[in-house]
Amino acid sequence: MDSLITAAGRALAAGDPFGALNRVALREDAPALALRGIAMAQLGDLARAKALLKRAGRGFGVREPVARARCALAQAEIALVSRDLSWPAAALDAARAILETHGDRLNAAHARTIAVRRLLLIGRLGEAERLLADFDESPLPPVLEAARWLATGGIALRRLQAEPARAAFARAAEAADRARIPALIVEVETVARMLAAPAAGLIAQGERRPLMLGEVAALLASGSFVVDACRNVVREAGTVVPLATRPVLFALARALAEAWPMDVSREVLLARAFRAKEADESHRARLRVEIGRLRAELHGIAQISATKRGFALKPHRAGAVAVLAQPLEGPHADVLALLADGEAWSSSALALALGTSQRNMQRALEALAVAGKIQSFGQARARRWLTPPVPGFPTALLLPVLLPDD
Repeated sequence: MDSLITAAGRALAAGDPFGALNRVALREDAPALALRGIAMAQLGDLARAKALLKRAGRGFGVREPVARARCALAQAEIALVSRDLSWPAAALDAARAILETHGDRLNAAHARTIAVRRLLLIGRLGEAERLLADFDESPLPPVLEAARWLATGGIALRRLQAEPARAAFARAAEAADRARIPALIVEVETVARMLAAPAAGLIAQGERRPLMLGEVAALLASGSFVVDACRNVVREAGTVVPLATRPVLFALARALAEAWPMDVSREVLLARAFRAKEADESHRARLRVEIGRLRAELHGIAQISATKRGFALKPHRAGAVAVLAQPLEGPHADVLALLADGEAWSSSALALALGTSQRNMQRALEALAVAGKIQSFGQARARRWLTPPVPGFPTALLLPVLLPDD
């Protein structure tokens, strides 16, 4: 491999895409196309980057499987950053297997961190943990070490483990400082700030206040009767009652918990559960049926008593009742929560991450756009959604290249 390709690879590994382009911008051979694609990706021109990497992959041919696998790895990270979660994960797994077979340990490790980050985005924590547990423990370059600790911290964050997350992000920050890549340093700082932001809202006895991540974990471990609106379950100590597929029952449970220790009138319950502005006898009959179903679901941890004006919640053992609410509530709050990361998402990626149909997601996005809360750019399958303003460059696109003499 010639000296210009080597120099361009070193420039990219150091986070200098312009330096790489200065050396290979006019070349059309496969190695130069691959490096140009990675450089364009780091500069934010993802469409051009994908086209260049596809050309490079075809140019390498079947006799150069490692080079083709590296191109596939770069395309996988571009798909991740552009939130194209429909990009075939099997292609990334195949590339990782080829890299591991041929002894390309560093790029194989990078492929593993990309797979973990994708699993985190779609909420498959168990698979992400298993993939991360198989990580090669031998020393890694600072860039890959930071990526691994970011993935570790991301899992701890979603497991509500504040201290392990803080320790992982500190290790990631240390590695990023050693890498001396500004985009990586900014990414680590941005993620670490999540620990200082409210993770949820606590509603108890008519008052609401924000909760940090550690406080959320403490609440769930306290043995209190908690109606968890972040996951649509009811918790008490080690008992979890899932109500994600029973929205009416969950709405009733939340209304009763918010009013505890007082009761809730039938009119309020009808409005919360059925959105009935003018209730008739059929609504009241349905309320009695749904309250009976909720009693059956909660029979081991609480009872629901009828009062003169409505119903009241009475936990069997817990001395306190609280509602754990999302930090941002309202119509389609879960969509806004995903878009809050500042990246541009496709509707298909949002639907995959939230476990809903793409048509339902398109309706939600259109409603949010009409309300002025989000905006889009692009057309048809290239259309992307994000919270304003549109970012000029991605903050976290690092595609380390294995240098020829490594």
